Amino acid sequence: MIKHILTPSFVLFSCFVIGGMLFRSYAPRSCGEILPNDSIFVLTGDERRIPFAIRKMNEYPNADLYIIGAGANGIETGRPAIIESRSKSTYQNALAIKKIATERNLDRLVIITTEDHMNRAKYLIQSELPETQIITCPAILTEMPPTKRLERWATEYIKYIVTMIGIKES
Repeated sequence: MIKHILTPSFVLFSCFVIGGMLFRSYAPRSCGEILPNDSIFVLTGDERRIPFAIRKMNEYPNADLYIIGAGANGIETGRPAIIESRSKSTYQNALAIKKIATERNLDRLVIITTEDHMNRAKYLIQSELPETQIITCPAILTEMPPTKRLERWATEYIKYIVTMIGIKES
């Protein structure tokens, strides 16, 4: 009986589901400690990220703000911000952040993105800047139907797996 249940496809599916649960559980649910003079990098791509970052910036008026990613042009922040709008993927975001961090000799970064995107974003940025301290500050997915939220988490989990096997442009 057990032999019939433990087929390779069942084992793979079980590993995938358990891995997805772990992926979700390891995603940060709140901001790490932001210091008054930190450099805050916001990854574009979801309409929740920029307003969330602006609210955070109101709490930290001396922090430097960087908006990274396609679609960043024309965003009103109400304060000075460096905008990089050429990168079109999370990996390209990581490369853009690396360039800025290296040019400005930054050894500590705060990353703002949505909670479902944070694990992969942090992994890619940390792989480009291994000596840099990365502080996560996730925008929580709210006011979204559970099925849409599940779809987003599943998509990010699959992208994370693909990234872990070495395909960074996913």
